[in-house]
Amino acid sequence: MPSPTLAFVNAAAILPGRVLEDAVILARDGRIVSVGVRDKLAVPADARRVDGGGGYFAPGYIDVHVHGGEGADYMDGTPDAARIANRAHARHGTTTIFPTTTTGSPEQLEAMLRACAEVRGDWTAADGARIAGVHYYGPYFAENKVGCHLKSGRRDPDPAEYERAFDLDIVRIATCAAELPGAEAFYRACARRGYLITCGHSNASWTEMSRAYEAGARHVDHFWCAMSSVVSLRDRFGTPMQGSMEQFVYRHAEMSTEVIADGCHLSPELLAFAAWIKSPARLLLVTDANRALDMPPGRYRFGPSADGEWFESDGKVGFQPGHGLASSVVGMDTMVRNMHRLGGVPLYDAVRMGSLTPAERTGIAADAGSLEAGKYADVLVLDRELNVKRVYIGGAAFGG
Repeated sequence: MPSPTLAFVNAAAILPGRVLEDAVILARDGRIVSVGVRDKLAVPADARRVDGGGGYFAPGYIDVHVHGGEGADYMDGTPDAARIANRAHARHGTTTIFPTTTTGSPEQLEAMLRACAEVRGDWTAADGARIAGVHYYGPYFAENKVGCHLKSGRRDPDPAEYERAFDLDIVRIATCAAELPGAEAFYRACARRGYLITCGHSNASWTEMSRAYEAGARHVDHFWCAMSSVVSLRDRFGTPMQGSMEQFVYRHAEMSTEVIADGCHLSPELLAFAAWIKSPARLLLVTDANRALDMPPGRYRFGPSADGEWFESDGKVGFQPGHGLASSVVGMDTMVRNMHRLGGVPLYDAVRMGSLTPAERTGIAADAGSLEAGKYADVLVLDRELNVKRVYIGGAAFGG
């Protein structure tokens, strides 16, 4: 017996490059069948209707850089922790997620990867955001760019370690500081597997970024945060001053980057500037959220619950007193809303940065990232203030 049609009606649809008023979205068997306007797209009489209440329908958000939520960190290394975090982010509109490692021991990293693989293997919409892969982020950071991650857990890339991790077939994004010994071999190993290759927590020079680019790197993490600058490279190399990661990303059109638009990490003019200089097709929104998401202000561990670095949350952002910010504590709905309101970008571009652009950069755009026929019926019902009212993942209502 064929499954009933799901009809999303009475709202505008946020599509790539435009907003379609009075839209109708039809879905069946977990996929979108058609998108159109009410006067031209008939709704089957037996369809189950989802009333958008005059707000917006948006594609489910995709987060490629996220550490946890609701008291759980993916580095806790258990399926329960992963599901808790996935459900927390689904409430904020994220329907596809790339759990992100921190620095830690080889055993902690393997536990995290195996837990995420288990959750991906038996996933249902009740588990929250679907795991599309893991972002292998820590532990290959520069010593002076570790940030809030546990410094004792950082190290140079070791082929025996990372090849063993990659063989678990869960990694889709991988990061390494470009100046580390063995970085280029790491990037080439990632390129052979088709990963999105990134440089992050790095004090790399233009020359080192050029070598990374030749080896396959096409992305840098959280722009202007824990990355090299002309000033930091002057401290490292002296004069003449050298181009940094920032200038390299400006110069190379294929390079993408990401911003944390929580209103605490970057000012409105930097959000607007990033969107202008890179375009919505090369700028991603990420949460970089930690376990304090949806938790009361207080003291928490970043990374594994056993030995992660301590940080504090004031309910707006994570921070280490006297040492700067420590990741965000808000969801992707806040990032999209702020990029539109504070960054001044059109609504459809802000949504693109949180959905289609990460889908394209990670190679999953055939299935996710926009409201188009053939893709997953990952649909958000938003009000006109861009608050998430309901979430559908593969056509199934997520209850929370």
